[in-house]
Amino acid sequence: MAIDYYAVDFLVGLTPPMLKKPRLWLLVAIVALGTMAGTSFAVAASRVALVIGNGAYQRVPRLPNPLNDASDVGASLERLGFSVRRLTDATFDNMRRAFIEFGRETTGSEIAIIFFAGHGIEVGGENWLLPVDAELRSDLDVASEAINLKTLMLQVSKASRLGFVLLDACRSNPFAASMQRSVRTRTVERGFARVEPEDNILVAYAAREGTTAGDGNGRNSPYTEALLKNRGAGR
Repeated sequence: MAIDYYAVDFLVGLTPPMLKKPRLWLLVAIVALGTMAGTSFAVAASRVALVIGNGAYQRVPRLPNPLNDASDVGASLERLGFSVRRLTDATFDNMRRAFIEFGRETTGSEIAIIFFAGHGIEVGGENWLLPVDAELRSDLDVASEAINLKTLMLQVSKASRLGFVLLDACRSNPFAASMQRSVRTRTVERGFARVEPEDNILVAYAAREGTTAGDGNGRNSPYTEALLKNRGAGR
């Protein structure tokens, strides 16, 4: 099933230009997850998910919600019939291995989801997810110490029906003040860069491209809380 603006238009009754609004992207995520609740598959292996919560960052202040977010989203996905692999406070090596192993699981699946809660940044127009052991002394270190969003998209693309990436990670770059810029200056922006839907892949952010999302004051971030309150994906 190809997911593009017009497929999303079919799901939620919205016109493509309106999807530029972050709340409507959240609605897309909720509706897609809710739709899964009413669909039955012969085996749980046809639905696979990797859920990551990174909060205990070693060189920047910790984030209060990601572990709760990952735990609650993982439990909700299991109730929707997913086989869920969990990862918390993951280092770069932990994340790299998890994506390789998960990519093998997505082969032959119908729906594959990756949920990530933690720090994410944009550097030079590319989106990156940060493991807890990232140092990022220079913008040139990003490719060696962080995980490119394209890696996640590639792994979920192996699903036959839908690959879904949920990012509760559109926060300010915690390394911005200390990160050295290379001579070949690359921009280090707030939030994430825009990613267009392609083939069977849908990427949903916690905030509009180029903006940041907060953690909230409760157990979960506002983005995750909204997902969990949906009837189809709720606790």
